[in-house]
Amino acid sequence: MILLVLLASILIAVVTYYQYGEQTEEYNIHRLERKEKATRNNIEIELRRKTTFAVTAENLSKIFQDRIYEIANVHNLTISMYDMNGKPLKSSIPYNFEEIDEKPLSKSIVNELANNSNYRISKNRTVNDVTYQSSYTYINDTRFKRIGILELTVAQDNEEQKKELREFMSRLLVVYILMLIAGIALAYFLSTYITRSIQTISNKLKETRLNKQNEKITLNAASSEINSLVDSYNNMIDQLEDSAVKLAQSEREQAWREMAKQVAHEIKNPLTPMRLTVQSFLRKFDPTDSNIREKIAEYSETIIQQIDVMSSIASAFSDFAKMPTQRKENLDVVDVVKHALDIFNEDYIHYYPEEKELHAHLDKTQLIRIITNLVKNATQAMKDDETNPVIEVKVISKENNVIITVSDNGKGISEENKKLIFEPKFTTKTSGMGLGLPMIKNIIEAYNGEITFSSTLGTGTVFTVTLPKT
Repeated sequence: MILLVLLASILIAVVTYYQYGEQTEEYNIHRLERKEKATRNNIEIELRRKTTFAVTAENLSKIFQDRIYEIANVHNLTISMYDMNGKPLKSSIPYNFEEIDEKPLSKSIVNELANNSNYRISKNRTVNDVTYQSSYTYINDTRFKRIGILELTVAQDNEEQKKELREFMSRLLVVYILMLIAGIALAYFLSTYITRSIQTISNKLKETRLNKQNEKITLNAASSEINSLVDSYNNMIDQLEDSAVKLAQSEREQAWREMAKQVAHEIKNPLTPMRLTVQSFLRKFDPTDSNIREKIAEYSETIIQQIDVMSSIASAFSDFAKMPTQRKENLDVVDVVKHALDIFNEDYIHYYPEEKELHAHLDKTQLIRIITNLVKNATQAMKDDETNPVIEVKVISKENNVIITVSDNGKGISEENKKLIFEPKFTTKTSGMGLGLPMIKNIIEAYNGEITFSSTLGTGTVFTVTLPKT
């Protein structure tokens, strides 16, 4: 837009300059024609007056002896008279022709005038940066016989036109400067207005997520194009929410199907030995057996053990599906972790608290559960590597967070297993249901905390738990 204003101003300035030049040239032509007409009228009047001299070429200098100066002064031009061959006869220049060595008209001018259908020609010449216009016509006697050639010369005075041009260009410059300023201001406000709307849309697009509630865009006084874009985005948000709801429902259904399969599988495991035990008992049952009481007690104990296994399975899945209510209290994390490690008899477990006391508002039971699960996983990772096993547990205070790390020098976690480590029912052990890490991850995230890990095959694994103090 600004470039167009600049280009238009330059073009108009150039056109104006040339237009003024043409107008000036046309003005000078008409000016010479007016002066020529008036001067010829005066000369014809003088020739028609009764004079003592015959109206001939030889007498022109006598007829206009003094009158030629008056006519030249009145019309502000130079008058020169020549005979038909171009020889000088009389001039309004206040000197004799002999004194100024007046040259005759060139043959080209004489011939050009004779061959011109209007019997009139004009010439321009420049002397000392001043342009002179000259017209050449014939002088006729009272019988319209050509007796001489009349040369009228006018100095062009373009100062007035130049002054007008300068004034006009100055005004035009002021106008275009104002237009340029207005254009810049308008372009700035328009670009700001448009970019603000686009920036709003851009920010909303960056914040758009499938797994969260997305806000629609509302713009006031936006252009039709921007409104069309906003409407498209808002429609996309509606479709995205519908897709997210369907996806979440599908994921929940899939998760429950997988969970049901896992529960059925885990419950089926103790049911098999229970069935075998019952069948064996029925085959061997003898009411007259003297040891019947001991056998019934043994049978009951076996059944109860399998029932306890099924109960623990049900409890584990229940805990995973529904997180117990947090009972926060101000506790010493260093002391709680120490007591949580007391149940482990392995002498390669080392505890390194950074401070003697570190207080935080946490659920004691859940904190013990986190430590127990991580350390238990670390000890199980050591069973295949009995050479100098080491497990280190550290408690660190960093700003408003408690950081607990559990590291081991076991076999590490493979790249393909790293992606599945927090998935429910994933496990690398021959026993267990694969709910430990997902469960403690849920506990930690309920505190707005974070659990991360790093692992290298053949070197070991480090789990890092970050929990807020309050």
